[in-house]
Amino acid sequence: MDQPTLDQYQELIQNIIAKQSVILGPDISVLKARNVKGLEIDATGRVIAITGDPNVIVSALIDQYVNLSGLIVKNAMEPLLKKFPGLNLGNHSSPTG
Repeated sequence: MDQPTLDQYQELIQNIIAKQSVILGPDISVLKARNVKGLEIDATGRVIAITGDPNVIVSALIDQYVNLSGLIVKNAMEPLLKKFPGLNLGNHSSPTG
């Protein structure tokens, strides 16, 4: 399988933020995303830059939302994560973990 591209990570991150905007509202979803080290986003949730390991950044982003909303967020993320099966996201890539 091909290596995931930075564009795929950016698309996934933007999709995660957009989904959380619907659940939490845009202000909170962007605020939580801005807490992630190595992720720079604009006020609309668009990725400006990813610095560091994108797998770690995606996991940290999901953790921001999971810590806020628990399993509700994790369950909401599963369909999005399944759209990007080539990305190695560790324990966030399967429904059990």
